[in-house]
Amino acid sequence: MAQLGGTFDASQVDPSQPFETLPPGDYRVQIINSEMRATKTGSGQYLWMEMDVLDGPLAGRKLFDRLNLINPNRQAEEIAQRTLSAICHAIGRLQVSDSEELHFKPVMVKVTVDREGYNQVKGYKPVANAAQAFRPAIQGQQAAPPPSPAPAPQSAAPQAKPAQPVAGGTGPWRRMG
Repeated sequence: MAQLGGTFDASQVDPSQPFETLPPGDYRVQIINSEMRATKTGSGQYLWMEMDVLDGPLAGRKLFDRLNLINPNRQAEEIAQRTLSAICHAIGRLQVSDSEELHFKPVMVKVTVDREGYNQVKGYKPVANAAQAFRPAIQGQQAAPPPSPAPAPQSAAPQAKPAQPVAGGTGPWRRMG
């Protein structure tokens, strides 16, 4: 039992709405928060990223991704490093030492829904290449031009914890073999 410090009146507060997955598709997003977190087993670390959808009727909705940058499974690390490379290429910043350098830069993501009904981010591409980013080209058809990127918000940016470098000051995404 827990005392609430008074009487809570639910008639005065709108109830929260259940989380709904985003439909599969391509979305222009920006990373707004990120941090290194320990894996459930404690044997590694992953880069956790929170993203906001920037356009359309789903603007403001959240997406999340995790990159297993430090993991006993080398294949998991390689997949994470390739994904981080895709993000860096998509935003035009090929060398980063802190995940905060990835924040507030528009990028296109391909979103799917897994068997359990959760969203999965399956790819990152530059906004400029959005027209051909995830769809195969159809001969004889021209893709519509991508939307113009909106300026990134400059004020009230959430403060993220910086990623913790591994021994020697090298970021976890640089750890190879």
